[in-house]
Amino acid sequence: MEQKGFTLWFTGLSGSGKTAMAKVIAQELRARGLKVERLDGDIVRQSLTRDLGFSKEDRDKNIERVTFVAKLLTRNGVAVLCSFISPYRERRAKSREEIGEFIEVYVECPVEVCAQRDVKGLYAKAFAGEIQNFTGVSDPYEPPENPEIVCHTAEETIEESVAKVLGYLEEHGYIPPA
Repeated sequence: MEQKGFTLWFTGLSGSGKTAMAKVIAQELRARGLKVERLDGDIVRQSLTRDLGFSKEDRDKNIERVTFVAKLLTRNGVAVLCSFISPYRERRAKSREEIGEFIEVYVECPVEVCAQRDVKGLYAKAFAGEIQNFTGVSDPYEPPENPEIVCHTAEETIEESVAKVLGYLEEHGYIPPA
């Protein structure tokens, strides 16, 4: 059976668990013999979008570029795991429309919990006014209104959240059962 391409789009605040979940899911999908690519905000900003800042326009341009890459990979039968704050509903809706096989995973976590998890100290700097345009503090985050999957990472273990995503993918025929 030929692999069906799809994009899992993890959205949520910085520190919510998007990258951690995507890494575990990528490992599991590879173990099942699937072709997988992981696109992560921190990594992409070091290469594909290093010319962009954090204004709304730059954030939209960042997601626009990532969407183009995800669309190509998805079209070619790859499981694409995108971990981006992607704070704006309108831009995520455009990504969904362009990619087609788009599964939105809302990694929901209260800002207070994200700040406690913050190993880089970014939240402390944002709360102190040292960082401008910080999503969830001095810049808005628009939660998804109808995501396919919601993971409450302040209440669920990473294993529970990962199982929820894998269960969805199996149930909807994106991946073979384990």
